[in-house]
Amino acid sequence: MNKSKGFIEAEISKALTKWEKDFLGRGSVSVKTDILRDMIIVSLHGILTPAEYSLCESKEGRLSVKRNRSSLVESGEEELKEIILNITGEKVKSFHTDLSTRTGERIMVFKLFNDLEKKLLK
Repeated sequence: MNKSKGFIEAEISKALTKWEKDFLGRGSVSVKTDILRDMIIVSLHGILTPAEYSLCESKEGRLSVKRNRSSLVESGEEELKEIILNITGEKVKSFHTDLSTRTGERIMVFKLFNDLEKKLLK
């Protein structure tokens, strides 16, 4: 059975939500995944705790939250790459992520070796 682009995007969102809960102990409020050419772009909303929002009121606190959250996510990078490979059949070339301490949103970008979008449109 060939999987549609939307189906794969939903599977990635579901898997990353599960990974967050299992690995980080807490999941995001909502997740949206988009496949664009050779990239998988994931937007996770509502990832910060109320305590982290309080810390973000100062510059030092914002930097601390960003540093700690980045370290946590990056320590699970290999598992994240494995999730993408298992769902898409494509290997991840590079992984990029950033967090907005103002909105509580994290963006993850998985850069693949191949154009997954083109492959799915065949």
